[in-house]
Amino acid sequence: MSDEERRDSLADQAAAWVPPWDRPRPPAAENTPEKTDVPRAEPTPSPVSAIPPPSDQEDLGGEVPLQGPEPSKISAEPDANASGSGTGTGSTVGEPGHVGEPDAAAGDVPRRQLAGRRRVTAAPEPAPELSDTELRGALEAILLVVDEPVSELVLAQVLEQPAERVGPMLDEIAAGYTAAGHGFELRRAAGGWRLYTRPEYATYVERFVLDGQSVRLTQAALETLAVVAYKQPVTRSRISAIRGVNCDGVIRTLVTRGLIEECGTETDSGAFLYRTTTLFLEKLGLNTVDELPPLAPFLPDDVEELADATR
Repeated sequence: MSDEERRDSLADQAAAWVPPWDRPRPPAAENTPEKTDVPRAEPTPSPVSAIPPPSDQEDLGGEVPLQGPEPSKISAEPDANASGSGTGTGSTVGEPGHVGEPDAAAGDVPRRQLAGRRRVTAAPEPAPELSDTELRGALEAILLVVDEPVSELVLAQVLEQPAERVGPMLDEIAAGYTAAGHGFELRRAAGGWRLYTRPEYATYVERFVLDGQSVRLTQAALETLAVVAYKQPVTRSRISAIRGVNCDGVIRTLVTRGLIEECGTETDSGAFLYRTTTLFLEKLGLNTVDELPPLAPFLPDDVEELADATR
């Protein structure tokens, strides 16, 4: 067959071809109910597809109309499946209406579990308020076993009572001990409260506790500690100048025992400054160093003459 005859045959077949959407549909039966999804008639395979395409497509020109898109079964099936997806029957795994359902169901499980974990815990019930007698007894029991002064805030936290009640109660207990004439007293010391023996019974306490049972400070250590207590903060050279001897060894002993500590350096010389510690106040039963007794009654009458003589 020549090229011209082939072109004529293609043109005739293209002119005689009718698209599927323009073809007449068969009449529906009168008693048959109409269906929502009427399958479309499949197009008759055209003989054009059996003929190999010409080598030169430019010779066809504009005489050959383009073939319309063929109806696809796949595009019609999702509509039918989507309309019946709500019933849950006749569905397959590959249907788009059921693909997301397992994911949605699986996504609900962690949410339910998470919601179960978010349980609101009931707030703890407030501690019952103690009566004055119970509060007094609890404070006395704690103060009897402490080995260092304890603050009002710590006592209030332990007893779960407001600090506004603990402070006045401690003052009342201290006043009661003093009025009753007990051999011990409740005293403020080092920012807290602690039981101490009264000074008038110190002789008996020393005889019972200190004789051969503890190492006392030497006279040099006591003098150095007194200088630090009344002159703090003070440098090592200043202590040595006041005492007239070298105090390096004594200062090391006092630092080791925790009675004095370093508290910075002097601006001009850069020498270390020393001060007393909380343990020093605790041992003496003082709250601050301002409660130290004055030195004037212990000074000799001719202290000014002695000072002039040493110059």
